[in-house]
Amino acid sequence: MVLPLEITFRHLARSEAVEEAIRRKAAKLDQFYARVTSCRVLVEALHHKPSARGIVYHVRVDVTVPGGELVATGEPPHQHFHEDVLLALRDAFDAVYREVQSHAQQRRGEVKTHAPGPRGRLV
Repeated sequence: MVLPLEITFRHLARSEAVEEAIRRKAAKLDQFYARVTSCRVLVEALHHKPSARGIVYHVRVDVTVPGGELVATGEPPHQHFHEDVLLALRDAFDAVYREVQSHAQQRRGEVKTHAPGPRGRLV
């Protein structure tokens, strides 16, 4: 990565174990696609999720690559809300790996394009 990894905790105390897990996953992302220029991770505790009993964790990963910014958020279809912060972290990074892989394939021209359908006019 060109820029250093940014880790932000919101509504919870900083945790060395969580930071270390984020650093490992970010290093794996950097090995996976070396053109990552920056990575920002937000870990937050949500206290008012109706379907959960206690604290629910949400993780958002923003990755900047040449040609765009890729984001794995808690919005559908990527729901990264868990009662375990490490599970939320795993799911968010899995989603961003898929986004980066798709971006890399598009940049290399490996994405299949469909030929235009036949055109004509029925009389």
